[in-house]
Amino acid sequence: MIGYISDNLLLPILDFFYGLVPSYGLGIIALTLVIRLALFPLSAGSIRNARRMRIAQPVMQQRQTEIRSRYANNPQKQQEELGKLMQEFGSPLAGCLPLLVQMPILFALFATLRGSPFADVPYTLNVKVVDQEQVATVEAKPFATPSHSIFITETDHVPVIASLPGGNRLGVGDSATVQLATRSGETLTAVEERLHPSIDLTPQWSVTKGEGVVSVAQDGTITAVAPGDATVEAKIPGLAARSGFLFIKALGQVGFLTDGQVNWDIAGLVAGFGLSLFLSQVLSGWGMPANPQQATANRITPVMITGMFLFFPLPAGVLLYMVVANVFQALQTFLLIREPLPDNLQTILDQQLAQQTVVADAAAVSSERLPFEPRGKR
Repeated sequence: MIGYISDNLLLPILDFFYGLVPSYGLGIIALTLVIRLALFPLSAGSIRNARRMRIAQPVMQQRQTEIRSRYANNPQKQQEELGKLMQEFGSPLAGCLPLLVQMPILFALFATLRGSPFADVPYTLNVKVVDQEQVATVEAKPFATPSHSIFITETDHVPVIASLPGGNRLGVGDSATVQLATRSGETLTAVEERLHPSIDLTPQWSVTKGEGVVSVAQDGTITAVAPGDATVEAKIPGLAARSGFLFIKALGQVGFLTDGQVNWDIAGLVAGFGLSLFLSQVLSGWGMPANPQQATANRITPVMITGMFLFFPLPAGVLLYMVVANVFQALQTFLLIREPLPDNLQTILDQQLAQQTVVADAAAVSSERLPFEPRGKR
C-alpha cells in the first residue's frame, strides 16, 4: 500500500512541482505542504481532541470514579452512565482514528524521500548456499525484492525490481545473475537507453554479509563459494542525491559525522527539527493550567529526539521534510488553540485557571511570611 501511494500519488505531485520550479529542494517543500494541507482536517481533529481531553481529563477521572463507586453492584447502569460521560466530553480515543488514517500517507511520503531521486536506492538479496548434493532436493522458486521507483530523468521514473529467476538458493560453485527490470520485464539498461541514453545508473554491487560465502561481480553475477548465508546489495544512484539546496550540500547526504568530519548542514537541519518540535509542544499547552510534569516532558522530549537524530542515518532531504512538517504543525497548532471551546469545557478551564491563581497567590503570601512569624499577621 505504501509503495502504491508513493508511485501513484506522491511522485506525480513531485513531478508537477519540479516541472514548475526545477529544484528538488523546493519540490520536497512543496510536496510536504501539499500532503500536510490534504491531511489538515484529520490532524486538526487530533489536535482539537488532545486540547479538549487535557482540560476534561481531571473532571472525567473524578466522575468515572464516582460512577463506578455508586453503581458498583449495577454493571448495566454503570456502563450507561459512563456512556453519557463520554457523550458529554468525548472519548480520549477519538483523536487516534485520524492519526491511524493518515499514517500510511505519511509513511509513503517518508519512504519517497528516502528513495530515488533523493538518495541512492539499495536492493538487498538474501542468498543461501548449500552443498551440491542438497541442491537437487530443493525446489527452485523465483526470488524478487520489493519494487522501488527509479528516476531515469528528472521527471521520468519506473518501478524496478531485483530478482533471481532461479531462486536465491545456490549450490557451491553455481552462479546466478541478478536481473534489474520493470514489472513488465524491461531491463533497467533498456529503460536507460530508451529514455536517456547519456545517463549512467550503473548499480554498485557489494556483499554486506557472508563475504566468504559468495562473491559478486559488477554485472550482478553472484557466485557461490562456500555453504552458508549471505546478503548481496545493489545500490542504484539517485539523480538528486548529490544535489544541494540552500545551505544543504547534498540532499542524499546521510549522517552528522562522515569520516570524522562534522556535516554542519545536517546539524543545522537537526537543530531546526528540535526547535520546531519544541515550539509545537509549547503551543499545544498555550492557555492551559500549568502542568509541571507536562512542562518537563516538553523540555526533555525535543532534546532526546534531536540528540537521536544527530546519529540516526537519515538523508538530508528527509530531515528537510521533517523541519517543514514541524513548522507547519506548529502553525496549525497556533491556529487551532485560538478556536473557542464548547461551553462546558470553557467553564471547566476557567475554574482550573482560577484555582491555579488562588494557589499561586497563597504560595506567594506564604513565601513572604518569616519562618517564625505566626500565620494571620500582615
